[in-house]
Amino acid sequence: MDLAVEVQELVRDYGGRRAVDRVSFTVNRGEVFGLIGPNGSGKTTTLRIIATLLKPSGGQVRIFGLDVVRQASAVRRLISYLPEEAGAYKNLSGLDYLKFMATFYSRDTRERDRLVENGMTLAGLGRRINDRVATYSKGMARKLLLARTLMVMPQLAILDEPTSGLDVENSMAIRNRIREFTRQGTTFLVSSHNMLEVEFLSDRVGIIRNGQLIGLGTPAELKSRFNARNLEEVFIRAAE
Repeated sequence: MDLAVEVQELVRDYGGRRAVDRVSFTVNRGEVFGLIGPNGSGKTTTLRIIATLLKPSGGQVRIFGLDVVRQASAVRRLISYLPEEAGAYKNLSGLDYLKFMATFYSRDTRERDRLVENGMTLAGLGRRINDRVATYSKGMARKLLLARTLMVMPQLAILDEPTSGLDVENSMAIRNRIREFTRQGTTFLVSSHNMLEVEFLSDRVGIIRNGQLIGLGTPAELKSRFNARNLEEVFIRAAE
């Protein structure tokens, strides 16, 4: 199967602290890969390196065969990244925010308008798309941000804690959108500390703790290997 992501012996140091310690995994084209672990485990650092925002201290990452350091510009044309702490410009309307972001991905007005139309459909905010982002609930704002991420139809979408702090209804809406895009061919790399959500969503899972990968496989494989009922139990037993 073609590989979307290849992470080999990845290392990232911050001063004297090692945040990512010789992590290796692959993501197959067209799958949802979940990277789970507690806060501070190295998940976000790993995603930022894959998204070309940080340079590794060691190891190599390739996206669809492209090196994220030497070929960063080419990689950025294939991916879209949604950080956990992302925020839209609150003084803009949702529509104006999508128009503004579309200018970075379009070559002309026609292409920009096509992206914006796609983003409006993905956001599903109805008439509220014309209201200021400052008036949105957290769930509405996160839907807008996910729409911004996916409206460009990336080959790889990197989502850091995509449903953090959302209620059940909004979380389900975002999970359903991820699955919809997977069926259309988008590959997803999703990071979360919510292990049960990732178990539901992901085709394969990597478990990271203290910067090290301590488990890798399908949810069923991991539960069988560690004789566990769910991924939370898998994590506890893998960390022992």
